[in-house]
Amino acid sequence: MSKVSYYTAEGLKKLKDELNQLKDVERPRASQAIAEARDKGDLSENAEYDAAKEAQGLLEMKIAKLEEIYANARLIDESQLDTSKALVHSTVKIKNLGNGAEMKYKLVAQSEADLKSGKISVDSPIGKGLLGKKVGDKAEVQVPNGKIEFEILEISRD
Repeated sequence: MSKVSYYTAEGLKKLKDELNQLKDVERPRASQAIAEARDKGDLSENAEYDAAKEAQGLLEMKIAKLEEIYANARLIDESQLDTSKALVHSTVKIKNLGNGAEMKYKLVAQSEADLKSGKISVDSPIGKGLLGKKVGDKAEVQVPNGKIEFEILEISRD
């Protein structure tokens, strides 16, 4: 059974655009490369043909994976989110109790994660540690460097 992932409208559009790019642009390009390599003669010793076939196989695997993700994607209505606890698509302001640093993260699906823009996956150690917590709760997170304790300062939908 496939895993259901929750997306914002923006994230779902990006996923659909990437899938369309692969199907409508990359797939015909791969077929063209195979046809050109085939026209060069003997297929048994044609490395260009073998490489083009392998690239096409990898492309088809990527398309199939994205189609599965898209089929199991669910659009989330952010205006209906409960802000009493940290959920997917919540923005959570936390304080590292070890060093006093404050951070703000948006909890998103794995494919939407982008640390530079403050989006972390709910499947990451910190994301898992924050899910279900309320303002004032403490979350102990196991990271490769040891354990970090966070305090949830604020939960919002922005």
